[in-house]
Amino acid sequence: MTLRPSDIARDVKTKNWNIHYYEAGEGHPVVLLHGGGPGATGWSNYASNIEALAESFHVFAVDMPGWGESDAVSFDEVDHVEAAVQFLDALGIEKAAFVGNSMGGHTSIRLAAEQPGRVSHLITMGPPATMRPILFGAGDGPSEGLKVMYEAYRAPSPENMRRLVEIMVFDSATFATPELCQARSDAALLRPDHLENVVAGLPRAPIPIWADMNTVRGITAPTLLIHGRDDRVVSFETSLMLCASIANSRVALINRCGHWAQVEHAAEFNRLVTDFVLHN
Repeated sequence: MTLRPSDIARDVKTKNWNIHYYEAGEGHPVVLLHGGGPGATGWSNYASNIEALAESFHVFAVDMPGWGESDAVSFDEVDHVEAAVQFLDALGIEKAAFVGNSMGGHTSIRLAAEQPGRVSHLITMGPPATMRPILFGAGDGPSEGLKVMYEAYRAPSPENMRRLVEIMVFDSATFATPELCQARSDAALLRPDHLENVVAGLPRAPIPIWADMNTVRGITAPTLLIHGRDDRVVSFETSLMLCASIANSRVALINRCGHWAQVEHAAEFNRLVTDFVLHN
């Protein structure tokens, strides 16, 4: 069976937002949080993973407020951790494994640090840890990948989306297809309000609140930090630093892999996540 997004799409009204999400499977809840790029959604980030993970878990791939079919929000009006907690509360989920790519990884880290009772397992792929190295690094400012992402927000043409996909992956010949680039452009342009809200918050957007590393060091949830060796958005050294800070953690470093480990190495990613949640 191949899942279609229309078959598993849902909406839930939380205290503050209408949140769109995709739901499949049964068992321990696993929440998938997407990254912060234009056109990102729970489905676009995790289309290669939802069905495989749903064989073992109750999977929820969320469009965060400000992305996809969820409510539009201004950069100064949303706390992604609060949005995640409200999502859990609205669905009656006490505790879940959180899997987050990039921005979604940062949200998952903050959630595990600030709301430890809600996170059974923490799994990240390419998460930024603090604002300064990624936005205000040495030399000419933001990382190479972030510069391309900012330009794609300002002008989400298929050409800019091609540049964005190319910098997100190691194997651009395979993954930066004209069809994907056009689809990402179309998805972004469907919600100009989302684009405008992020652009208004640059360069600090799309992450509105950054983690306090003092609280991150107190994370107790079993933690798996997956990172591409060739990530040009967030350097893999970030996950090494997080592993040194989080007591019950380990790193899976993947060669020939960029910022989207769950896309480029989907089968390996699905095995890593399934084994980690089942056995930790």
